[in-house]
Amino acid sequence: MGKRMNLLMFSGEYDKAMAALILANTARDIDVEVTMFFSFWGLFLVRDPDKMTLEDKTIYEKLMDVITPKGPEQLPLSRMNFSGLGKLMLEEMIEDQGAPKLIHFLKGARKKNIKFYACKLSVDIMGFKPEELLPEVEIIDAAAYLKDALESDMQLFI
Repeated sequence: MGKRMNLLMFSGEYDKAMAALILANTARDIDVEVTMFFSFWGLFLVRDPDKMTLEDKTIYEKLMDVITPKGPEQLPLSRMNFSGLGKLMLEEMIEDQGAPKLIHFLKGARKKNIKFYACKLSVDIMGFKPEELLPEVEIIDAAAYLKDALESDMQLFI
């Protein structure tokens, strides 16, 4: 059995999501098995903006949908976001360097079969429906996540 890495993605911010996906993709490139567990704000990274719905949601869930990022492309920066101006600047700097954007790292992780798990309680509290998440996302509870994390060689919290 090879090496295993487990990432808990709690942040819903562009730069932190990018760091997590760079590590996940790089680990897969060196034959490390990778699982990512998304909870609370981290769920925005695996939210499919084309499948969002307000149907059968409470007023709070609808409000949450309206005021939060609709998917990975809308994530703000953790620092110096400046109403989106900082993120635009960072994206231009990424482009100037010929580096991939966040969405490319996410697509890479999906192609490399990195396992995506969503926290069941977070999904329920945030009002997400399973069909609103990327198709690769499996919803699991905290006990299943902890079992996976305990069997990993490395655990990261982002």
